[in-house]
Amino acid sequence: MRREVHRALIPWVLAAPALGFLLIFFAYPLFAILRVSFVPSALSQGLSPFAVAADPRYVRVLIFSAAQAALSTALTLLVGLPIAFALARYRFPLRRLWRAVAVVPFVMPPVVVAAAFSAWVGPRGWANLALQALLGTPQPPLQLQGSLALVLIAHVFYNAAVVVRIVGGFLSAFSMRFEEAALLLGASRWQVFLTLTLPLALPAIGASGALVFLFTFTSFGVMLLLGGGRFATLEVEIYRQTTQLLRLDIATSLALVQLVVTVFISALAGRLEARASVPLELRTADPPSSPRTPSELALVSLSLMLLVVLILAPMTALAVRSLNWEGELFRFYRALNENVRNAFFFVPPLVAIRNSLMFALIAAALTLAMGVPLAYAMARSALLSRLMEAVLLLPIGTSAVTLGLGYIVAFNAPPLALRTSIWLTPLAHTLIALPFVVRAIAPAVRAFDVRLREAALTLGASPLAAFCTIELPLLAAPLGSAAVFAFAISLGEFGASLVLTRPEFPTMTVAIFRYLGQPGALNYGQALAMSTVLMAVTALSALLIERLSRLAR
Repeated sequence: MRREVHRALIPWVLAAPALGFLLIFFAYPLFAILRVSFVPSALSQGLSPFAVAADPRYVRVLIFSAAQAALSTALTLLVGLPIAFALARYRFPLRRLWRAVAVVPFVMPPVVVAAAFSAWVGPRGWANLALQALLGTPQPPLQLQGSLALVLIAHVFYNAAVVVRIVGGFLSAFSMRFEEAALLLGASRWQVFLTLTLPLALPAIGASGALVFLFTFTSFGVMLLLGGGRFATLEVEIYRQTTQLLRLDIATSLALVQLVVTVFISALAGRLEARASVPLELRTADPPSSPRTPSELALVSLSLMLLVVLILAPMTALAVRSLNWEGELFRFYRALNENVRNAFFFVPPLVAIRNSLMFALIAAALTLAMGVPLAYAMARSALLSRLMEAVLLLPIGTSAVTLGLGYIVAFNAPPLALRTSIWLTPLAHTLIALPFVVRAIAPAVRAFDVRLREAALTLGASPLAAFCTIELPLLAAPLGSAAVFAFAISLGEFGASLVLTRPEFPTMTVAIFRYLGQPGALNYGQALAMSTVLMAVTALSALLIERLSRLAR
């Protein structure tokens, strides 16, 4: 009896650090800001969420958030599905590299995306310069700056990776003998796709679509930087009410509305993803053959063209424009250490790079320290697993801006007087990365063959020795992938950093945002240079994640 109680308590002991962290750095700040928001004060008139939700101004913001998210999702599926199908089903030169290129944008910071699209389709971007030379027009033919079209294109750039990973992973996971059998029975390839492949893939398509809707519904950086102030999602409106109007009651009410919607969408995505993960008949990860028919060649060609135009072109334009080929070469990079405006709070960009790397390493270490025990706890207890899957949805659906403000309000007095501490930023990054890391580690922990551990224990090894010599080497690849993922998330985090970062300790994303917000060609060039550095680091991180994910299979 005592042994059974002991076994039942072990998962809760393993989960205790993560539960304590979520209680202190998620629940407590939200409670603090709710308490302040709904008590009339200098920062709040105490409006209830019902009063805010009934205001036509904020109803329009909610409708716009949902409408642009639905449109972004449809466009992302339209672009991502052909790419996912081609990468999963056909062998062609550099296929793995193209797959890595497809997933790179997902970990890129919004400020980098804004700089990349400005360099690609902005008034002086590559596309406009080429069209002006071709058409002989004095004005840029593409007038996309500050338009909804540019925001939608950036959302596709960002989230096509979600479709490629989820739908492509599903299509790669089962044997093509189902389709071959249907072809032998006389069905055409189009009939096989409509009656067999598509119905089987619908849960994966639905899961990827729900996640894309979630990410675009809460869009902040892309909308703030590329929307030109003309459009506002709930997240942008929360930021405006918080930092410009100091209306915490309205900001918190909008954050609650956003939380309800995103938790619902997250739960739907989780259910669809679980259905998509039902094994059919496994096959090797490599596609069986090269494209042979005209339709197959057309699909692969279309996919590569989409990857070049929507992903490679903006990133290449950013890197090339940052070199300043039209003027003094590398001028923008040398200017990174120049205080052009003699600003009082000027911090050399190398310091911003150091801060970002330091915060990212701290966030990755903290996330792994709590995420690995939590993943083991969830693997041992079905009850705890269901509870934590629901709890971990909450940080994903919570406004990063509201969360950052909650940190300022909650940690302003002892015993947790952290408001002026540089630790607040990596702690916020850890909270944002933890749900993603646990989702990455938990499947590998569940799939581990416990008989290997039991055999080691039977042969006299201690539990610690068995973990270090048996489990850790076998789980090294997924753990490494999760660590790099946490590092990349912290490196590119923008919303919470914008609220929490102290002027003397900026991150790279905040430094780029400052450059983009200042007039002048040199400031714009400095933003391009800094964005290129950050793009290179995040791209290498994405390639490393892809490499480690392959090793983990």
